[in-house]
Amino acid sequence: MVVQQTWIMGAVAMVLVVEDDRAVREALQLSLRRQGHDVHVADSGEQGLAFLKEQRPDLVLVDLMLPGIDGFETCRRIRAEGDLPIIVLTARSDDFDVVAGLEAGADDYVVKPVEPRVLDARIRAVLRRAASEQQTSDEHFGDLVVDRTALVVTKGGEPVPLTPTELKLLLELTRTPGRVLSRQQLLSAVWDHDYLGDSRLVDACVQRLRSKIEDDPGSPRHVRTVRGFGYRFDRS
Repeated sequence: MVVQQTWIMGAVAMVLVVEDDRAVREALQLSLRRQGHDVHVADSGEQGLAFLKEQRPDLVLVDLMLPGIDGFETCRRIRAEGDLPIIVLTARSDDFDVVAGLEAGADDYVVKPVEPRVLDARIRAVLRRAASEQQTSDEHFGDLVVDRTALVVTKGGEPVPLTPTELKLLLELTRTPGRVLSRQQLLSAVWDHDYLGDSRLVDACVQRLRSKIEDDPGSPRHVRTVRGFGYRFDRS
């Protein structure tokens, strides 16, 4: 039986840390507990996935360079099961690692070593995005329907499984159809106003969103790229 944990602003979050390096794992566990989180640890992707069959934390921190099932595959398997928020841990900020981790389903990434307060801020930012956002009324964009009250998206009458970050991005883009939003504007709105990140987060999330809502992601009719500026949502 999966135990559901609900995160509320200011309350303790249940965090699963999947990290094979014992010293790093113990340091993360200690620092996050000092920040008020309920922390569980796993030393491999296999152990982390086994934990998730029994309990549902509020967020998972996954090291990309895991033995056996690596962090990329661990992210894909977690994401295939639902919208659980994921932050990946990487020792490098190389484009390949960062983009591959985001495309595997992560909502954010941090480069090790990371200062405890910075990591705590990133965790809280991801959890804020995952929290329910009350809006009003349905919006129809062809066969794509965005229910802003229930936070449900359907395409052709079928539910579209979006992660919290993908949903927040879609809500932001559809808030003002036809308006071009820069990557920095989207970073501020979707990844929080005080968020310090880079455009790779936006680009990777857009690609994932397109793969779910567009008939032809390679030639999108809704989420359009405006070269040199950012992205625009077209109704049809």
